[in-house]
Amino acid sequence: MTKEQLIKRLQDIEWEDFEVKRAQKAIPKNSWETVSAFANTGGGWLIFGVSQKGNEYSINGVTDPEKIEQSFVTTLRSNQKFNVRIDPICKKYIFEENTVLAFYITVSARKPVYYNNVKNTFIRTASGDQRATQAEIDAMYRDQAFGTKDRESTTYNTDALDPKSIKRYRNYLSVINASHPYNLSSVDELFQKLQVTKEGKVTIAGLLFFGQAEKIEELIADFRIDYFEIPGTSLDDAPERYSFRLDQQQNIFEYYFAIYPRLLQKIDIPFKMTAEGMATEELLHVQALREALVNMLMHADYFCTSKPRVRVFTDHIEFYNPGGLPKELKMLRESDISQPRNPLIAKMFRVIKLAETAGYGFDKIFKGWSTYVDDDPIYINGLDYVDLKLTTQKTTQKTTQNTTQNTTQKQREILNYLIEHPKASRKELAGVINGITEGGVKYNLNALQKKGLLKRIGPDKGGHWEVIHEED
Repeated sequence: MTKEQLIKRLQDIEWEDFEVKRAQKAIPKNSWETVSAFANTGGGWLIFGVSQKGNEYSINGVTDPEKIEQSFVTTLRSNQKFNVRIDPICKKYIFEENTVLAFYITVSARKPVYYNNVKNTFIRTASGDQRATQAEIDAMYRDQAFGTKDRESTTYNTDALDPKSIKRYRNYLSVINASHPYNLSSVDELFQKLQVTKEGKVTIAGLLFFGQAEKIEELIADFRIDYFEIPGTSLDDAPERYSFRLDQQQNIFEYYFAIYPRLLQKIDIPFKMTAEGMATEELLHVQALREALVNMLMHADYFCTSKPRVRVFTDHIEFYNPGGLPKELKMLRESDISQPRNPLIAKMFRVIKLAETAGYGFDKIFKGWSTYVDDDPIYINGLDYVDLKLTTQKTTQKTTQNTTQNTTQKQREILNYLIEHPKASRKELAGVINGITEGGVKYNLNALQKKGLLKRIGPDKGGHWEVIHEED
């Protein structure tokens, strides 16, 4: 029978993943590999009494089901074979004279799960059970401290923190969340309330968020957050590896302010940005983009050998961070429980209104981005990484609609002036249009070009502007 026919016959099981074993007279030795893999990865059903040949399945049955079931369950629960106790869900199916045993192995909260010794740690992949690498095992051990690692104290005092980052944070808080009581706190009081410091020593969260780069690198030798702009739809069709790579920044907070403004240049934004990097109008897709970046920063495993990374392609943006989520995305979205890997870092972002709680944050990404493009975000929660892809290429109809609706008053004034003065410079435009700087002119000229309303003919000096479409 086919896989579908087998599943139909065992119709009370939700088949997230499963592995069949003939197991006619005894428990197959490779069953322990599958138990380890399911417990370490996503859970799944282990079926005894079914054999597989290619894509075909046959029900052979187990000759002594009671004995095999008791032996299997006792081994999993005894702590003698495995390093942690495993409590499977057991089911029995009878087909004519054949008995099939089904055992559901849940994901363990204490990974890695292995039998006999740690080298027998397995994970589940598309091709079946695979022996975990040392890096994957190390990541599982770090995940045992999920939600607690960033609370640990370092040996540093506040001299290891960057004064400019602290000042920026306090200024940002006073502008964005003026009524928050933390605004009335001294620096030392603020550090205690955010748990930047604990008993006079800087926490890991405090160092990562506010620290000086050289001090962070004493704790994490290769600390960095990568940001690349790649001139292609993939690495294969890009004429060069990247057209822009972000320089090293002091800490997580400074990385946010270095990356976010560049991301905003990759989407249509019908408003001007303030000096603090905030929008004068909040659109849902802008909130989604910001939430995606902050989610990466507050869920990353900064002690992993791989690093958080943003890659901007011509048709999509990818956010990658080492360290998997504690639960499947669906469960996090349906729950109102926040489970960030780095809860103190998450709090530091939330106080200045740059992040939501975990489930709401993911909802904001999915729902907000759907107002911008038709393609849903693609989220992959791997064993030791999370990957998010946001498509940025819109359909012609949607692009045209957004262009018509989202041109601002300042942009219309720029277009109207350039119709009569096509050789006008940024300085000239800033002088004749009220309430806009040269930097604001540059931003809006770029936005108009992206919308297809404006085209530059010739070089910066000696060239001129051509208005492609005049708005009413």
